[in-house]
Amino acid sequence: MRSDLPLALPGQTIGLFGGSFDPPHAGHLHVSREALTRFGLDRVWWLVSPGNPLKANGPAPLDRRMAAARALAIHPRIVVTDIEARIGTRYTAETIERLIALYPGVRFVWLMGADNLTQFHRWQRWEWILNTVPVGVLARPGQRISARTAKAAVIYRGAKLPSNRARLLARSEAPAWCFLNVPMVDASSTAIRARGEW
Repeated sequence: MRSDLPLALPGQTIGLFGGSFDPPHAGHLHVSREALTRFGLDRVWWLVSPGNPLKANGPAPLDRRMAAARALAIHPRIVVTDIEARIGTRYTAETIERLIALYPGVRFVWLMGADNLTQFHRWQRWEWILNTVPVGVLARPGQRISARTAKAAVIYRGAKLPSNRARLLARSEAPAWCFLNVPMVDASSTAIRARGEW
């Protein structure tokens, strides 16, 4: 195992929470804590991306976003990493594929906010993602109804775990996904940037 990559042992369950974190905020931390508890994960890795292929404008420099994320995510089971930059991947499917190869025996769960589920069908190889790793979806303010009618949610409705079985998600065979309504922290990176606070 490369020394510049996060540690994970066979049998562990790792939630992968990807994004630009531009900037990271209390909502990211809140969703991560909820995922750790409700999905019964051993760790959550924040995958601070070099850039989002679906966004036209690039984010703030990676080192600035990493430093801000590390300052915010003071939690023994949340790991902030720039692993995508280190292994040279850009798309989620690519990243998951490489992580499965790098970490044999580790069970990965892709985590996303409900806002991402509504556009998930635009992601590269999105069906491959759903067929390869379990997916945990956490509701954010104003996104609950649109997420439930999202293309991916409709196509994969037969693979959905009820929320009262969320702790089984990490050990479920893909395709498997679970939608959780969680107490919300109404924070947004877009709003923080718009207010000039980043």
